[in-house]
Order: sequence, then structure tokens, then C-alpha cells
Amino acid sequence: MKRTFAVAVAIGFALALPAAAQTKWDLPTAYPASNFHTENIAQFAADVDKASGGKLRIQVHPNASLFKAPEIKRAVQGGQAQAGEILLVNFENEDPLYGLDGIPFLATSYGESLKLYKASRKALDDKLAKQGMKVLFAVPWPPQGIYTKRTLASVNDMKGLKWRAYSPATAKIAELVGAQPMTVQAAEVSQALATGVIDSYMSSGATGFDSKTYEHIKNWYDTQAWLPKNAVIVNAKAFDALDKATQAALLKAAADAETRGWKLSEEKNGWYVAQLKGKGMNILKPSDQLTADLRRVGNHMLAEWQRKAGDEGKKVIEAYRAQQ
Repeated sequence: MKRTFAVAVAIGFALALPAAAQTKWDLPTAYPASNFHTENIAQFAADVDKASGGKLRIQVHPNASLFKAPEIKRAVQGGQAQAGEILLVNFENEDPLYGLDGIPFLATSYGESLKLYKASRKALDDKLAKQGMKVLFAVPWPPQGIYTKRTLASVNDMKGLKWRAYSPATAKIAELVGAQPMTVQAAEVSQALATGVIDSYMSSGATGFDSKTYEHIKNWYDTQAWLPKNAVIVNAKAFDALDKATQAALLKAAADAETRGWKLSEEKNGWYVAQLKGKGMNILKPSDQLTADLRRVGNHMLAEWQRKAGDEGKKVIEAYRAQQ
């Protein structure tokens, strides 16, 4: 009887070992499961699971189901979620560095955006390290355009628009062109359009498709103004608690996700625009006057950003320009 009991205990202990060794993380994101960013993150989580032999399981929580977009960074910093996806420009009021890729016409292509990312990555890593976090990977949205019911010949036609502001930069654009900024996160765009809270906004083809903006607005001006990045960040203590092999598996999966995500974003850009057109939306090239007006807005915002960012910002811009 004693031997049977001992064997049973030993078997039970052995069976319990994998469960005890397994680490589970939560990773909230503000975007739908069908969005290419979320699909990329889901693949990342699957890759981590496989590469770590099931030792690290990451549960992805899409569409702001666990935390709303502005709450995710704080949740990761405080350990309420071990990792999370954030739109960097959302946090420009906290530090100018986060708003760098939201400056209109500073980087307007995937090639320029990648150079800007490389120029700013060390500063970004240092900034987050001081807050107990680190970047795993970052992926850009497609180039930003303007959704509006109006015909826009110049920025004068933007006066009085009820403009969705999802970041300090988009709120600043509203201020400079005479529009009325309304704070609306990605998960709330469809409802805000349906209820008349907003009648315009600046974003990518991806957001327009995800939110079914084509049901409310028929014009999208393809201004290609900037490519803001989403970053997947991790709590440093949670990362440090992993064994070296699992850390290596996580970082390898993150590097793969970054490479895949940039490629996917560029590929999906054309697809999203085609989908909007197929849904009856007018895909319009901005007039020379509108482009010139918006570039003046961008120059104003860059000068203001450099004043706020000081020497750190100056070094980042110099590093970016040196790659041109």
C-alpha cells in the first residue's frame, strides 16, 4: 500500500511539473482580431509557444477587451499585463519621443519610416527602460490619409470639421487647420461616425476598413502624411523572470514578427485601399494646394517637436537625415 501511494505521488508530481514550469502572459491590444497587426501578434504568440516548448504561453486580448488603448502602457508598466501593444504617438504628451512618427511629412514611405525607426530605436529603448519596460518589436500602419465627407481643395476647407483626434499630433493638426478635435479611440470610430460625434479623421486604409467608415464617409484623400508605429512592449521584470532559453525564443519570435509585420503592412496597404474603393469610397489624390498646406502644417509641427525634444530629439533627427 505504501509503495502504491508513493508511486501515485511520484506520478502526480511528474505530471504537475510541466504546469508548474509554464508561464502565462496577457497581451492586450486595441485593435480587432482581423486587423493585420493583431494577426501578426497572434502568429508571434504561436511562435513563442512553439519555440519555448510551451513554457511561455501568451494570451492575446484584441479590440480593447482587456484594457483600452490609452491604458495599455500603464498596465504593462504596473505588471497588470506582462506585455501589450501600444500606438506610440498616443503618448507624446508624456514624452516628445513617442510622437516622432506622427509628425506629418517627416517620413512618408516605408523606407523613410524604417530609417526613422532605426534612428530613434536606442532612444526609445532607453526611455522605456527607465519605466521598467522594453520594446519587443514595432510595426508601422500604412500611410495616413484624410477621411471626410467634404471636398478638400485646401486646408481652408477643413475648418469646422468634427475631427477624430486619437493622439496629440492629430489634435494639433485639428488646431492648426481650424477643425474641432474629438477624442475617439480605434474601437469607437464606427459608433462615433454613426452618431455624428465625428465627420472626419486622418488614418490609414486599415482603420477605414476595420471601422466600416465607407458606410458613413465617401472620400479618402491619400495624403501619405506619415506612418505611425505600434510597438509591442514587455514588462522588464516579467522578461527577466524567464530563463535564458525562453528569453532567446521570445526575442527571436519578436524579430521575426517585426520583419513579417513591416512586409505585411506594405502588402496590405494596397489591399485595404482596394477594399475601400470596392465599397464605394472615392480614393482621391490631394491637390497641390492641399499638399502644400499640409506640408506647412508638418513643418510647423516638426519645429515645435524639436523645441520640446531638445538635444535628444536633435540627435535623432540628425541620425535620420544622415541616412537620407
